[in-house]
Amino acid sequence: MWFVFKTFFILGCISFGGPAAHIAYFRETFVQRLSWLSERQYAEFVALSQFLPGPGSSQVGFAIGYHRAGLKGAISAFLGFTLPSILIMLVLVISAGQLADNTLFASVVHTLKLLAVVVVFDAVLIMYRNFCKETSSIFVCLFTACILLVFPSILSQIVVLVFAAVIGLLFLKATKLESPKKKRHCLIKSSFTCINYIPLLLFLALLLIPNLLFSLSPFFSVFSDFFHAGSLVFGGGHVVLPILQGMLTEQVTSDQFLSGYAIAQAVPGPMFTLATYLGYFILPNTPIAGALIATIAIFLPGFLLLLSCLKHWGRLAKNPCLAAVMNGVNAAVVGLLVTALYQPVFTSSVFSGLDMALVLIGFYLLKRQKLPVLYLVLTFAVFGVILNFI
Repeated sequence: MWFVFKTFFILGCISFGGPAAHIAYFRETFVQRLSWLSERQYAEFVALSQFLPGPGSSQVGFAIGYHRAGLKGAISAFLGFTLPSILIMLVLVISAGQLADNTLFASVVHTLKLLAVVVVFDAVLIMYRNFCKETSSIFVCLFTACILLVFPSILSQIVVLVFAAVIGLLFLKATKLESPKKKRHCLIKSSFTCINYIPLLLFLALLLIPNLLFSLSPFFSVFSDFFHAGSLVFGGGHVVLPILQGMLTEQVTSDQFLSGYAIAQAVPGPMFTLATYLGYFILPNTPIAGALIATIAIFLPGFLLLLSCLKHWGRLAKNPCLAAVMNGVNAAVVGLLVTALYQPVFTSSVFSGLDMALVLIGFYLLKRQKLPVLYLVLTFAVFGVILNFI
């Protein structure tokens, strides 16, 4: 458990750049360096996280921890990866954002975002080679990227994933199916028999019970608001912004909300820890309790839904129908990463020729010199310090 926690804690301290960068960091660490799982297993976890509501990159980390050491490993992975971001958010909200306004801090964060461009680009290249080998899969990848670049929305993402699943089932079969009848029913039957209903029922209960009890205590009200927000988010941390903004208009000011969102983008780890910042203000008499309740509530729905199918996911993934579907979805995931590489990773990081030069240097150090990511983080942090004084 300790090694799982320690590994994810280190990643939680250095994972700047948002969900796409986190997925790239995870792949480099757990597939390439530690060999905890194969490229295909990792791609299946990423694809599964795209189908479920919740924090996509944190769900991937949760799945890796579960794959390595069961439920304790999953919880250790979540705590390790999320704790640095939570602690930073608490320090910043208590100190009224003094560190966030520091120019040296801003400069280091900027160069670490440039490193995220390098890491995500490397992940896109490798995953493209692995999952886009056929004409159909290349088409799915290209179609996904083009649609999401032109029409960036959650509805577009859901549509292209469904489209990719259909294309996979029709044209990317992993094995020859025995008969049309089996082809038609095998996926549905296997899906229902492999669902773990306890986490699913707990999810449904928590979705309803706090609503009935919120008048008894403000804690129930906070839990209910953030649990519902976590249940509605498809597509990662940026999508939670309009949902929370609509739910909390009477509980936090516009300045508090926008400050929290800006800080969440600047710190490493999952953007869902925006809930930590906002929860602090919602319960002024017990601000730390409010921050922790909000944080747990917004992450919990995605993890419960993941657990409902993760335990038997390996067996379910061997189903010929689902294997074909996953081939299509894996190609779409590469397209999703291409989209994320452009927006927000590249567009929010590269603003000048100097920025692009640092990206090229980082790519050279990663691919040709094989410099480990931790050393790359230290190198880019030094770049940030130097740039602050130029």
